[in-house]
Amino acid sequence: MPYQTISVVGLGYIGLPTAAVFASRKKKVIGVDVNQHAVDTINRGEIHIVEPDLDMVVHAAVVEGYLRATTVPEPADAFLIAVPTPFKGDYEPDLGYIESASKSIAPVLKKGDLVILESTSPVGATEQMAAWLADARPDLTFPQTHGEASDIRVAHCPERVLPGHVLRELVQNDRVIGGMTPKCSDAAVALYKAFVEGDCVITNARTAEMCKLTENSFRDVNIAFANELSIICDKLDINVWELIRLANRHPRVNILQPGPGVGGHCIAVDPWFIVSKTPNEAKLIRTAREVNDGKPEWVIEKVKLAVADFLQANPEKTARDVTIACFGLAFKADIDDLRESPALSIALRLGQFHPGPVTAVEPNIVALPEKLRNTLQLSTIEAAQAEADIILLLVDHKEFRNVSSIKPEKMKIIDTRGVLAN
Repeated sequence: MPYQTISVVGLGYIGLPTAAVFASRKKKVIGVDVNQHAVDTINRGEIHIVEPDLDMVVHAAVVEGYLRATTVPEPADAFLIAVPTPFKGDYEPDLGYIESASKSIAPVLKKGDLVILESTSPVGATEQMAAWLADARPDLTFPQTHGEASDIRVAHCPERVLPGHVLRELVQNDRVIGGMTPKCSDAAVALYKAFVEGDCVITNARTAEMCKLTENSFRDVNIAFANELSIICDKLDINVWELIRLANRHPRVNILQPGPGVGGHCIAVDPWFIVSKTPNEAKLIRTAREVNDGKPEWVIEKVKLAVADFLQANPEKTARDVTIACFGLAFKADIDDLRESPALSIALRLGQFHPGPVTAVEPNIVALPEKLRNTLQLSTIEAAQAEADIILLLVDHKEFRNVSSIKPEKMKIIDTRGVLAN
C-alpha cells in the first residue's frame, strides 16, 4: 500500500480512534487538531475523550512512535478530514470547519496524495472541498477538472460507528466509499483495507454523502414515532413501556424506546442536511426532527407539573424549597459526549428558570461544562437521592439502573427512559 504516512485532521470522537487504529497497523500517523490541550494530551500517550480501550491503543501507538499530534498539518500520503459539521441559522449546514481544514492541508499536498472527507456532510460537500483545494493549489489537478488523470484523489467515506464501541466498529463495520472517480474510490479502498475487516462498498461521492444522512434520518424518524407515542400514551394514561413491549411481540414490529429527545452530533443534525437541500420534498424527515426537537419542552412541562403537585401537597413550602436532580447529561447511556444532548438542554433550562436548587448527576464527567456552572451543581447519586424532591431521569446510564437506589418513597420521579419500568 503506497499510503504509509497518514494525516488525520480533527482528533475528536471519530478522528482520534481512526488515527489510533491506523497507527496500530504500523502506519505513521500525524494527527492534527486546533486544540492545543488535545494535542499535548495525545503526545503524552493519553486521551481527552472517553471511549473504551482507546487509552491503551493511543498509549501504545505514541510510545511505539507511530502516532504523533500537532496543530499544523505536515506532508503525508493520505489526509482524512474528520472535523465537525454543525448547522447554523435556520438549520443551514455549516461547512466552515471543512473549509478551514481543507485550506490548512492545501499547502502540504503533493501529486499522488489522497484526501478523504470523513465528516458527515450535506450532499455536494466533497465536491466543495475539492473546489477549495483546487483554488488553494492551482499547480495541482483535481478530479472535478481532470477526472481519472488528476494529481490528487478525493473521496467521501462517512464514519458509521456507535460511541462506546468505536474501536470494534471501525474495524468490523462495512465502509461506504464514495470517490469522485473510480480511481479515487480504489485509492480509498486501498487505504481503509489497512484495518477494515468489513466490506468496502464503492459508490460515488454524492451517494456516499446521502447514505450516511439516510441512515441517521431513518433512525430519527423511528425515534420520533416512539417519542410521539410516549406523549400520546401519557395523555391517555397508558404505560408506554408496557405498550411497546407488547407491540414488539409482533414478528414484524420493532418500536424503539422513547426518551427526552434525540442527541449527539449525528442523528440530531444530519436530517437537517437533507431538509436544507430539498425543503419541499423532505416532509416526513422535517416532521420527525420537529417531533424530536419538541420532546425536551414536553419533559420540562412535566417537571413544572411535578413542582406544582409537590407544592400543593406541601403548602408550607415555596418553589425555592424544591430541589430537582437531573440524572444524566450525556446524549446517550454510558458515554461522556454532551454534544446536542437533550438531557443537557433540559438541565440547563431547569437551572435557568427554577428558583430552587437544580443538581446534575453525570457519572461520566468530572466537571460541568462552563455554560452550566452558574446554573447547576454537579452531584452524586447518593447526595441527589438524599436531597432531591424531584428526580428527573434523563439518561439510562448503568449506574442508574438499580431501581432501589433511586426510588425513595418521598420523592417524585419522572422517568424519560423507562429505567424504572424494566
